Amino acid sequence: MPKYFYFVATWNWWFRYAFSHAGLKSTTTNLGDGTVIHCWLPKAHTHSKPNLLLIHGLGANAMWHWGDFISSLIPHFNVYVPDLVFFGDSYTTRPDRSRAFQARCLMALMEAQGVVKTTSIAGISYGWFVAYSMVAQFRERVEQVVLCCAGVSMEDKDLEEGMFLVRSLDEALLPRSPEKMRELMHLTFVKPNYKAVPSCFLNNLIQVSGLLY
Repeated sequence: MPKYFYFVATWNWWFRYAFSHAGLKSTTTNLGDGTVIHCWLPKAHTHSKPNLLLIHGLGANAMWHWGDFISSLIPHFNVYVPDLVFFGDSYTTRPDRSRAFQARCLMALMEAQGVVKTTSIAGISYGWFVAYSMVAQFRERVEQVVLCCAGVSMEDKDLEEGMFLVRSLDEALLPRSPEKMRELMHLTFVKPNYKAVPSCFLNNLIQVSGLLY
């Protein structure tokens, strides 16, 4: 089925329109080491505004996690909204999958875009761990950090001791089938009506969001 018939693809279309209408443009930056980072960045950088880097979490591209906040942030910041490697339109041929690598890619992106001043960072869920790694590696370049929905004190033993209803966070947070997607909905929504969601819609969500990559 062509992508323009996908249910979920209409969300991407709407977010692209909203981001562009708010004053951002879609760019791809080749970092020169087999890594390409896609990012929404200001059409016109305003030097008097502080810079703000927004890092999304697992299971989505940048637009999905930050789309509802863009219009409120842009009047006050030069906003940069990248896709992490292997999400959205960002990718690499390198074997590194660490948070430290993600952090280095984002800092290289900012430098390639001419952002040499300090940057504030907001990270959602997994994005917070990438943000923390940016602070650890580039402390002099980071002004402030905002944590959103991140289990900063969670340890491996917490899973082993049964803190969560799943044995593997990767399996829970990166569902690759409609059945696993329903399990995720059951775990994360207060009153989920997950049984009523058609499998075709959930498959569509998995494909378009990049969870099968």
